[in-house]
Amino acid sequence: MCGILGIINKKTERSLASYCLDKLRHRGPDGSGLWQEGGVTLGHRRLAILDTSENGDQPMFYGADDRYAIIYNGEIYNFIEIRNELISLGYSFKSDSDSEVILASFIEWKEKCLERFNGMWAFIIWDRLEKRAFISRDRFGVKPLYYINPSEGGFAFASEMKALMPLLKEIRANRRIVCDPALTVFYEATEECVIEGIKRFPAGSCAWLDDSGIRIKRWWNTLDNLITDRLPIDYEGQVEEFRELFLDACRLRMRSDVTIGTALSGGLDSSAVICSMAHLESSSGDERMNKDWQHAYVATFPGTTMDESIYAKKVTDHLGIRADFVEIDPLKAIDGFDEMIYLFEDVYLTSPIPMMLLYGALKKDGTTVTIDGHGADELFGGYTFDFINALKDASSKEERDMVLNAYIDSFPKDGSNMALKNGTKTGVYLNFIKRSVKDRLLKRTGRINAPKPVEHPAFKKMDTLNKILYRSSHENILPTLLRNYDRYSMANGVEIRMPFMDYRIVCFAMSVGFKSKLHGGYSKSIIRDAIAPYMPESIAYRKTKIGFNTPVVEWMKGPLREYFTDTVNSSDFKSCELIDPKSVKEMVMGVIDNEGASFADGEKAFSSLYPYLWEKNMIRRKP
Repeated sequence: MCGILGIINKKTERSLASYCLDKLRHRGPDGSGLWQEGGVTLGHRRLAILDTSENGDQPMFYGADDRYAIIYNGEIYNFIEIRNELISLGYSFKSDSDSEVILASFIEWKEKCLERFNGMWAFIIWDRLEKRAFISRDRFGVKPLYYINPSEGGFAFASEMKALMPLLKEIRANRRIVCDPALTVFYEATEECVIEGIKRFPAGSCAWLDDSGIRIKRWWNTLDNLITDRLPIDYEGQVEEFRELFLDACRLRMRSDVTIGTALSGGLDSSAVICSMAHLESSSGDERMNKDWQHAYVATFPGTTMDESIYAKKVTDHLGIRADFVEIDPLKAIDGFDEMIYLFEDVYLTSPIPMMLLYGALKKDGTTVTIDGHGADELFGGYTFDFINALKDASSKEERDMVLNAYIDSFPKDGSNMALKNGTKTGVYLNFIKRSVKDRLLKRTGRINAPKPVEHPAFKKMDTLNKILYRSSHENILPTLLRNYDRYSMANGVEIRMPFMDYRIVCFAMSVGFKSKLHGGYSKSIIRDAIAPYMPESIAYRKTKIGFNTPVVEWMKGPLREYFTDTVNSSDFKSCELIDPKSVKEMVMGVIDNEGASFADGEKAFSSLYPYLWEKNMIRRKP
């Protein structure tokens, strides 16, 4: 896990290349490597995870006369199995790293090697003989990669935009994205970025680059890899298959030569991860699996509605391990807030403070890898507003009751509520819910964006819920969250691994119908029923959901009141051209002075202020 910089077909002063690479120091605090030959520059900042010796340093070379060089950010979790196959084919290895396995795999199978990898990655392989580069990004874009095509010729690639900015003649905001909160979760899956002139290398894609230019092509499409025809017909069989896949995904991600832990919320997803890890410690014979996993870090928000520490403690008590509670105190972070905005790079709806502090505490305690539960909601239907889409699939009263019970806590499982028994009342109730959800979304984003149709036979065969979940997991919410958590963690030199993002599980999730995902009147029912044997029952079947977020209203009214008041009255704020200072100030002060301000009000105020904070720390930042 690292930060990479590649400049192809353009001679670059070493001092400039070093300056660009140093912008990624936080991603790789354990070492630095810079290699140049002709018009090629390959730079690497290392976070040592597998083979922490110098044998794992990059740029790394392989082949006769060191023909191939690689810079790589990520992890190939099944590298041991691939390496063993390559050894049987006559390959040898100097290191115990996955980086060398990628190089040998590329030599043996060329771009087909990507199909064998189970992991997250962004890498560039330079062929010194043929003078061309091969570039790839993982299936779902867990690891970032950006690029520019300067007017002077050549291409430059990097893990973060800040490393490319010194190569641009002018730094300008992409106002269409930065100034429109409605687009906040809709641009990460595109090539468009917040800085003009910088493009995002697409997820699930690879490219060949030589003197004639770059040729990008998509090598992965989840819709081409669904397993609908191979799924067990019965629900119990599907639960068993998911359990087997999930445990194996966790096992592979426990392969590490440094300490691993979990960012534990007390919700279903992160609890399922750490409880599966505990089960694997006694049941798995994987020698490379790190048994030092008993490090649970819990963000606490005392006195706010965001605090879930009581649930997290139930999990750690069940496992017999210690919970490290990290109190999120914004006053301790506000002096470093500008730096957090800079490290985050993009625009978002809320503050990065809680997440940055949590992963910072984790790193300070000596934990470098965390295995977390991201992706489950978007893949298996964990958001409460998903029920409106699932209702379109329900063709009977029994199915309708199942959907309602899964998402609305007040409805008992036996369906005894009168509203469920009365079709007319149910219809009135559902219309009310639909209107309220739509109003909430409109308040949050300003408008509802109409997505482009997905022209794929497999997509057209999906039920309504899965169509929405496919978009959530591949086009908007999840790609944005994957980017966010890469930044939160790597700002602190921490690697996040995500078992739910194992490609086998993504394909499974997109193949399972809505009735299996809501079985028994529970959202994400397959996860619950599969991992319940290893978890406290009260956590496995807990319906309430808070989520890891910022208590923005409480902070704006309380500990950060002075900060926000001073900000909206500053001369810099009043001169910012990316916002309407008057209306933004009214929104911020409206939250501060209004006792009845809601979370949506706070989120809207903060997201409207964010362009100013972003410009201050990305565009106007002093060298």
